[in-house]
Amino acid sequence: MDPDLAQHLLGAASGLLVGTSLGLFGGGGSILAVPLLVSLLGTGQVHLAIGTSAVAVATNALSGLISHTLRGTVRWRCAIAFSVSGVAGALAGAAIGKMIDGDRLLLMFAGLMAVAGAFMLRRSHPRAGTGGDCTGRTLPGVLACGAGCGGLAGFFGIGGGFLVVPGLVWSTGMPLINAIGTSLVVIFAFGATTAASYAVSGLVDWALAISFMLGGAAGSWLGCQAAHHIAQRRDLLQHLFGGILLIVAAYLAWKSLSALSTG
Repeated sequence: MDPDLAQHLLGAASGLLVGTSLGLFGGGGSILAVPLLVSLLGTGQVHLAIGTSAVAVATNALSGLISHTLRGTVRWRCAIAFSVSGVAGALAGAAIGKMIDGDRLLLMFAGLMAVAGAFMLRRSHPRAGTGGDCTGRTLPGVLACGAGCGGLAGFFGIGGGFLVVPGLVWSTGMPLINAIGTSLVVIFAFGATTAASYAVSGLVDWALAISFMLGGAAGSWLGCQAAHHIAQRRDLLQHLFGGILLIVAAYLAWKSLSALSTG
């Protein structure tokens, strides 16, 4: 098989996995996309993988958002407030991230994955309730969470959904399914902001991003459908996903430490 064709087929398959994660968990997509681009698809530069991931994940989040919007699970007032405060953080984070050596950035990314994996192994989102929207009382917490999540999203080139979902629940007390739907608005905003920053610097593989997006569109739809049918099994799935994150984090830490020791 032609090597370029094989790479794009792997890109579409990887996009399917990433999109399914976004639709199902409201996060975790981009935290998988960067390792897939670096290790499975052989993207040479870490920064190129981050830029390409940001383009693909923003588009995949938009696909999942359409499905969640049709089901009425998006809290738009919270989504807009969280996104506005986070976009400035994402721009600043992306500018700083591009100045850091790729292998060191990958090592820090592995640390973030380990933290996310450990968080997902805990009992999920105990503060989720039945209300949850942006009011005068909850707005300061929403804005603060948005700024923090945006900075991390831009720095690591991720959508930040695994941070946004608990951030929305913590700051508003909204039900988990609403936090998942609402997070996709935020992931799109963060991803598009980071993607624009990296694209201006020429750090996006557009052909590979398109393959990712095609697979991700299908995955986002599948994940959204699953999210509404397996509510009773969400803890099991979240724990499984947390375990996967810890394994990938260990591999990335080994890979980046090896590169740094020989560099």
